[in-house]
Amino acid sequence: MIYIANPIYDVVFKYLMADERIARTILSALLQMNITDIEVRPHEYPNGQRDTLSIFRIDFAATVRENDGSTHVVLIELQKTWLETETLRFRQYIGVQYQNAANMSKDGYGLPMVAVYLLGHRVGKLTEPVIYINKEIRNRDGEVVTQGLPDPFLSSLTHDSVIVQIPLLRGQVNTRLDRILSIFDQTHKDDNNQHTLRIDEALYTGDPDMHHIIHRLLAAASEPQVRQDMNVEDEYFSIIEKRDTEILMRDRKLAEQRVEIDEQKALLNEQKEQLNEQKEQLRISIVTLHKKGLSAEEIASILNMDADRVQSLLSR
Repeated sequence: MIYIANPIYDVVFKYLMADERIARTILSALLQMNITDIEVRPHEYPNGQRDTLSIFRIDFAATVRENDGSTHVVLIELQKTWLETETLRFRQYIGVQYQNAANMSKDGYGLPMVAVYLLGHRVGKLTEPVIYINKEIRNRDGEVVTQGLPDPFLSSLTHDSVIVQIPLLRGQVNTRLDRILSIFDQTHKDDNNQHTLRIDEALYTGDPDMHHIIHRLLAAASEPQVRQDMNVEDEYFSIIEKRDTEILMRDRKLAEQRVEIDEQKALLNEQKEQLNEQKEQLRISIVTLHKKGLSAEEIASILNMDADRVQSLLSR
């Protein structure tokens, strides 16, 4: 068993994906494509500007080789987050890619794009650790269209997505993708140090790409600056967790207060209805006595009321 740096941390993930061979290995497996070349592209949202929606983001331009030997460029929008995140932020990042003129090909079409989401949380009730969302083109009868595809115009307007739910990675190493994603499996987290994962290197015998990934993570685990940055991330998320807890408690208290206020309003309304019923009963009694020939003054004397009050009720 060996101990590697935990790539759930942004600093470790960045260190890992900075290696071109590793980036090609991981993305080729995730996208189920033969990526022959890859480069990191600049983007407008620095990962240093972090908040409660913390998203770590890397943009790639990948050269993909098809079975017939042809090649084409695909944009890969890779986003990783620890926390449950509003989809608006994800959409904003994707929107930047669509608006960027640098992502247009020479013939005026947008380059094909795939969005990859590595999530430190689960999505609803979905139970699959890896989910592929692929666009399908259908005619008006609902039949899948294949003739004339792929088409650069259509590829410019839509994109595929891959979602990895890290909490659902639970020790499976049956396929190549399983082996690659196993380095993110948090069930291997060291009980005494969440910065490291406990890995059985024998599981990757005969896989030089996985050995390269593991050795990279071993190097990260021994890098002082990486360890320090992981401590900073822990402190950051500890502050965020504390603040979120305070917000949760505040919201819960406000909700309880709203319930109490609603209950008080309901009680007041009930009391008001009872009072109105009592007033109506009193009015009926006064009218009944008046019909029997009693004057307002006589009724007031009997009911121990002000004569003017009696007269006002008779006038209603």
